[in-house]
Amino acid sequence: MEAGHVGAGKELSMGLNILLPFEQSANHVIDGDPKLVTLKYFFTRKLMFVKECSAVVSLPGGFGTLDETAEVLTLLQTGKQTMLPVVLLDAPGGDFWQHFGEFVTHTLLADKMISPEDQALYKITDSVHEAVQEILNFYRVYHSLRYVGDTLVLRINQKLSESDLANLNEQFSDILVEGSIAQVDALPEEGNEPELAELPRLKLRFDRKQLGRLRMLINAINATCPSCEVSPTSS
Repeated sequence: MEAGHVGAGKELSMGLNILLPFEQSANHVIDGDPKLVTLKYFFTRKLMFVKECSAVVSLPGGFGTLDETAEVLTLLQTGKQTMLPVVLLDAPGGDFWQHFGEFVTHTLLADKMISPEDQALYKITDSVHEAVQEILNFYRVYHSLRYVGDTLVLRINQKLSESDLANLNEQFSDILVEGSIAQVDALPEEGNEPELAELPRLKLRFDRKQLGRLRMLINAINATCPSCEVSPTSS
């Protein structure tokens, strides 16, 4: 996690260390900081790891890296984690995550252990620029989501045109339990988030099963404004 700490700086960083009899120690950026938390169990560390993050970038690593990456993908695939971008970033010319992707395609997908759409939950690249763009593009138009009862509400940064909304309904009717994707203002039940009240919404009765397709819907929403610029702090 040192790269994240270097980028954010000590003031804006929090450390999640794990108590092990070997190897593990805090990096020089966060070492000694009161915001460094040392945890005994991996499951509590992973919970804190995913609870508040807006994106995940996994670099090559050992069993721990594979465990944390698989945990995030499992939570996304089952709807237990709010949708976010996941980038599996190889070193330039590297093939660590390329091998992982081949395993997913040739074994998990071929043996029907996952759905083809589940591969939309992550991106494999060896380019830092592509990794950054993947994260920024995720929040180009899409902002966040929440459930209000059985209704999924997608908060977006700008209203969609009628034609764009019609295209979304045509492409993603398969993930709806009933009705259609509708563009609305904030629902009364969202009153506990006044800071998001001005954002337009898309509401739909999502089947809560096809999470890969939900990610593809978010991609399609972002594609409605390819020229929109997103700053790293806009989400």
